[in-house]
Amino acid sequence: MELYGVTVGSRLLLGTAQYPSPAILADAVRQSGAEIVTVSLRRESGNERNGQGFWSLVRDLGVRVLPNTAGCHTAREAITTAQMAREVFETNWIKLEVIGNHDTLQPDVFGLVEAARSLSADGFEVFPYTTEDLVVGERLLDAGCRVLMPWGAPIGSGRGLNNVYGLRMMRAHFPDVPLVVDAGIGLPSQAAQAMELGYDAILLNTAVARAGKPAQMAHAFAQAIAAGREAYIAEPMPMRDMASPSTPVLGMAML
Repeated sequence: MELYGVTVGSRLLLGTAQYPSPAILADAVRQSGAEIVTVSLRRESGNERNGQGFWSLVRDLGVRVLPNTAGCHTAREAITTAQMAREVFETNWIKLEVIGNHDTLQPDVFGLVEAARSLSADGFEVFPYTTEDLVVGERLLDAGCRVLMPWGAPIGSGRGLNNVYGLRMMRAHFPDVPLVVDAGIGLPSQAAQAMELGYDAILLNTAVARAGKPAQMAHAFAQAIAAGREAYIAEPMPMRDMASPSTPVLGMAML
């Protein structure tokens, strides 16, 4: 999989929030095989540098960091956070979040496009957290994005793929654009379903971090994602409304 010219082997992107301890986080990342992890910028710790131990842990894992603008509710706030993250993490990559609804954490697609256009012009390589809306996807690509990250369901809900039809349409509409399902995945089977639709990768956090055994769950997701991808490449059989016998009746003896 290629993202902004960078080739990665794992199709699982893992978040780093909500884990019981740094050691459990590190074990989960290793078991997942993830090569990219998302991190949020805690602006309030800038002066005291309280987060330096955490950043050191992430660096020691040898993974690529994808900073995000989690918690931002306006384009201006997201742009400022992205600029700060670039200084801290020394990367042009940014997972862009502009939240529009407090209950569902649904993206504000208008602010998202505005922020994406500004950040792309400033040299950022933007990974936008968006909906499965095709028109919004077109606007984000026009704004300079080369990856789209539609949600499966509200963040942290574990509901899986709420709109399979919309996600399938998005894959068909953008055949050459890397598509990553971001948010709402709660089970490995749900991740496999997204991969079977032809999606390129899965980004998740809560399903692993809040599991009883995060490292084991991370490994399970890695296997499910690999299986879903292989199934997609193998070209699954089409669905039918009626039964189709696996044993042909032509040539059978008539008694």
